[in-house]
Amino acid sequence: MKLNHCDKMVRGALLDLSGVVYVGDTVLPGAINAVVRLRKTGLPLRFLTNTTSKSKRVILEDLRSMGLSCSDEELITPAQVAHDLLAKGNMSAHLLISPNLAEDFANTPTKGNTAVFVGDAGRGFTYAALNEAFRVLYDGAEFYALAANRTFLDSDGKRSLDAGAFVAALEYATQRKATILGKPSPNFFQAALSSMGCQAEDAVMIGDDAEADVSGALAAGIGKGLLVRTGKYATGDEDKVDPAPTAVVDNLEAAVEWIMRRRS
Repeated sequence: MKLNHCDKMVRGALLDLSGVVYVGDTVLPGAINAVVRLRKTGLPLRFLTNTTSKSKRVILEDLRSMGLSCSDEELITPAQVAHDLLAKGNMSAHLLISPNLAEDFANTPTKGNTAVFVGDAGRGFTYAALNEAFRVLYDGAEFYALAANRTFLDSDGKRSLDAGAFVAALEYATQRKATILGKPSPNFFQAALSSMGCQAEDAVMIGDDAEADVSGALAAGIGKGLLVRTGKYATGDEDKVDPAPTAVVDNLEAAVEWIMRRRS
């Protein structure tokens, strides 16, 4: 019997971090146990984050301090995609990023064609820094955004402006579109799937961002997308995107329960 969008067995899970597993430095209730439950099934997992205010090393350390065991291979970040892109293309980088992320760009080429990479520079998004990036782009440099999220849930529990607004400003000024390296880029999802040997249609993505996490995953061919009502989720987010989420659930625990019913 042919299975439909909702009842095909799940063979791999992709999880967002901020807003799903934790907010700021606080683990969301039940999130760690939910991940442990998934691991016990033998289901391959990958954690996909658009966070560009911290290096991969620091994110891994933070996860371990929260009680979540995560290997280097299991964590996929836009900065590592950018690092590989620079190495393969023999390009040098003009970086508009947080100093905290600089270590992820170590040992990249210093010669060759220039590429501009925009991440979450935080207070580094000054006029001078944006104008410098604009001038490099105007002179013909390649244009990449590590991520282009609109907002994020800050450590004070309120929404804050994310890097997407600054990417859009540079796009407007240069009349060019940035290539996005993180979610919702299909290549970003595919990198995670390839690393765990899972076909897109057999995977599920869990996230709190209806646009970048869930709809983006479904548009990239991921079989199922679960939107959690934690993190930056706001009532009605599921009605603002196309494709719409496969399901909307209360939290990561509920998402895991949803997956488990499709593993039996």
